[in-house]
Order: sequence, then structure tokens, then C-alpha cells
Amino acid sequence: MKEIIQEGKTVEDALDKALEKLSTTKDKVEVEVLDEGNKGFLGLLGSKDAKIKVIKKDDKHKKALKFMTKIIDKMNLGIDVEKIESETNHEQVVINLTGPNLGIVIGRRGKTLDALQYLTNLAVNKHHDDDHLRVIVDAEGYRERRKGTLQDLALRLASKAKAKGKKVVLEPMPPHERRIIHSTLQEDPKVRTHSEGQDPYRKVIIVAQ
Repeated sequence: MKEIIQEGKTVEDALDKALEKLSTTKDKVEVEVLDEGNKGFLGLLGSKDAKIKVIKKDDKHKKALKFMTKIIDKMNLGIDVEKIESETNHEQVVINLTGPNLGIVIGRRGKTLDALQYLTNLAVNKHHDDDHLRVIVDAEGYRERRKGTLQDLALRLASKAKAKGKKVVLEPMPPHERRIIHSTLQEDPKVRTHSEGQDPYRKVIIVAQ
């Protein structure tokens, strides 16, 4: 059990009950107050219990940070590692790298960063249980910049395909980058996209309609 809705006479009372049910402590949960409740007149008439949502923090988040920190420290590049928690998606965590020499950990077109991300996900989810945590490894906003570059590339090559009436074959890309190409062009009725080949050589094909 990782998340429960709990009621109590007060928020504190509800939290105590939730912690007991989750077999954990206050520092290991996130609490959202859904209703602060109402004591009512003289503590009797019109009283209403407090209601909270309690989410148990996953140790996998800490494991992801520890694993990446260990790798980066061994590289001795003076790079800092920080964990960015999502307030809305508890099944995902971003490990952000900051500092000098980021080009080394990013690699050509993000290949080294992708490899670090793959290894971290493998280490964190190696037991293949139901609580899968998606780990995204970023480097000072590189992922967003790369996404913009791929979107521009998709639009440019789609225009080329339409102008020449021929298909355009992109270079091999990892799955998440191919998805960016597909999603960028999915609303364009004048082209269609599909992928061919086997990873890691799978490519996106843009075809004029």
C-alpha cells in the first residue's frame, strides 16, 4: 500500500492513523489535506471529520539518486546530482546533473546521457515489481532543448518530403526521440510517419501523402 485516504477528528489524528496503517513515519510520506474538518458547536453539533490523502514516498527515488551520484562521483568531473520530485506524478523522478563538463556526460546527441538513464532505470527496477519508477536523467535542460531540435528537424524534413514528393529517411534514433518525430507530424494530413528496422538502428520514415 502506497497511498490512502484517511479521516480523523483532526488532521493530526487522521495522519496518525494513516502512518500506522502504512507502517511508516511522517518524514517518509507526503500529505495532502482534502478537508480540514469542523469541530461543530460545542464539539458536537455539525462536527465533521478531517480528511487527508497520504502518499508513502518510494525508496526507489533515493536509490535512483544514490546510484547516479555514485557513477558521477567516479567520473570525477565536478558535476552535482540533484533529485527533482514531481508533485503530480509519483511514478516518475528526474535526476538533474549540473556543473562543468556536462558535454562529457551528455555525449554526442545525448547518447551518453541516454545510457546513464538506461542503467539507472535498470538498477532501480531490477526486481520487476509492480511499483515501477520511471527515472529521467537530464543535464541542465538538455532534454527540452533536444526535443525542440527534433521538432524543428521533423518539420523541416516533412516540408522536404512534401516538396519532392518522396520519402525522407531519418538517422537511427532511440524510442523516445522517434516518438517526438511522430507526435510532431501526426496532425499534418500531407505526411505520414512510421518506423522501420530493429533497435538500435530503427529509423523514422516520413512519407508525403
